[in-house]
Order: sequence, then structure tokens, then C-alpha cells
Amino acid sequence: MMNQNKDGFVWALDWNLLRTFMVVVEKGGITLAANYLGVKQPTISNAITRLEKSVGCKLLERRPNHFRIRAMGRRLHAECNSLFGSISQLPGILTDKDDGVTGHISAAMASQVVSPHFDEVLETFNKQYPNITYSIEIDKSIDVANRVRQNRVTFGICLLHNSEPKLDSNVLYREFFGLFCGPRHKLFGKKEIKLSQIQGEDSVAFTPDIETGPLYYLSQLRERASLKQQIKGVSTNLPELRRMIIANIGIGSLPIHVAKRDVEAGEIWQLPPYSRLPAVDVYLLTNPARSFSPAETIFIGMLKALIHNIPIKDRTYY
Repeated sequence: MMNQNKDGFVWALDWNLLRTFMVVVEKGGITLAANYLGVKQPTISNAITRLEKSVGCKLLERRPNHFRIRAMGRRLHAECNSLFGSISQLPGILTDKDDGVTGHISAAMASQVVSPHFDEVLETFNKQYPNITYSIEIDKSIDVANRVRQNRVTFGICLLHNSEPKLDSNVLYREFFGLFCGPRHKLFGKKEIKLSQIQGEDSVAFTPDIETGPLYYLSQLRERASLKQQIKGVSTNLPELRRMIIANIGIGSLPIHVAKRDVEAGEIWQLPPYSRLPAVDVYLLTNPARSFSPAETIFIGMLKALIHNIPIKDRTYY
């Protein structure tokens, strides 16, 4: 490992090497990183070699048709994410506040977060602080949690399967899931449908509900309806799952309150069972290690006040 003392290492390290290393890991290879950064492949290879020499250990395995991140590489990547997340906060922290609260709110969300309560907070905050800018990225729930843990966003909204001891997690809202079919399905529009009528039908599913993901209870809903065990289509994205349902690829589970508008528009139709449906909690995630800017502090405070002041039964959507 490193033969320099800690102070010497900090002053000697070329910090651009860390940025290059992050891109290599996140793009999954030297060539892809070179294309992304607009430089030649040897430039990236030399940068990684220099970084490995600086830290005193191998970070990557690089051979023709072979690329693998070693254990120390994964550890360094996690630290780099946290480091660059902190640096990305500097513009907001150092904002001149003489002209009022300014800055940026960044969020990572799971697909199709629909919460009137959250939307109301967003609208109120924007009205009170019109100089704030926003960015919202959609990702898988596991990656949303990673972004928050790595200090890359102000907050995250997603599903959780396991506890996140390093993060603050609060239930933002609760939603119930039902089974739906598309307009070309034989049972579309029918009012009195028996559960036995969908037995053996094809199904589509969210990727997180397979095996032990945060939507695991949806797989039990499929079993209850005796749908085919082999899933015909999967997606991590709700609009794409909706697309497969409408295309009659299979019956799928959707949040009832999200699907309501499509039902009213004649795009999809709810199928049995209609009772004892699975409830899923959607969480607000924040990182207590983050140095929040004034704008972020106010916005997160408003969201937590919402959670504290409005009972969960009023934040439960059917």
C-alpha cells in the first residue's frame, strides 16, 4: 500500500486521476471511458497506471476482452463518489445570499413517483424561492439509494427492501397495487370477473418484485391469481411496464392510484383480486453526512414537516 504519509499523499496526488478512475468504473472499461471523455485510450490507461502507483495497489484487472474492478478499486470508487458528491455541493454552500435564497435541488427517484403531497411541497417551495433550480433523475430504487449514500443528490424517493443505517429514511407515502390488463385483453371492460378467469394468463412484472426485491409482495399477488410462473416481460420502469400491459403482452401489477387515470381513459382495466391487495411504502431518503445548502435545508425541512404533520393514513393512496 501507500508508502507516503497521509499529508504527503494528499499533496502529491493528481486529483484528476480520481475523476478518470470514476469514469472508467462507471462506464465499465478503458475504451468506453476514453470515448466518453473524448481522449485516446492510452491516455486513460496511463492515468489508471499512475493512480495505482500513487495508492500502491492494483485497482482494476485489464486485459484484452477482460475488465474487472478489484476489491480495493470498489472501495476507492465508493470513497470517490462521496468525495465528488461533497465537492458538487460547494456552489450551493458558497452562494451569495444577499439577494435571497438561491441554489440547486437535485433528486433521484424511482420510476413513476406519484404523490400529491410531495407535489404540493414542491410547488409551495418554488413559489417562495423562485431563484432555485432543479434536476430530477429516474433510476432503479437500489441506485437511488446508492446516489443518496454517495452524497450525489439532495434526496431520493424510492422503495426500500433492507434498512439503510447510514441514511435517514421516512415513509413519504403508501400505495396499493392491483392487477391490470390492456384494451385488447378478453376481459377488458368486464365488471364481474372471477379470479379463476385469469388463471394461467401471461404476466409482466417490475424487475424489483422478482425474488427478494422491494416489490416481492407483487409476486405473491401473481401467485394468488395463479398467473403463469414464467414471466413474459420485465422492466424497472413503470411506463414501460404499462406499455407491455397495453400491448397485451401480459397482465401486470400497477399502483392503483397511478393507474386510475389510464382506467378512466380506457387504456387499461383492473382485474381481480380487489381486496387484500399488497401495500408498498415509498421512502424519502436523505444523507445526514451531507452539508446541505440553505436551499436544500429548507426544502428537506418542508418535506419532513409534511411527513410529521400529516398522518400516514392520509398519505396512503388507493
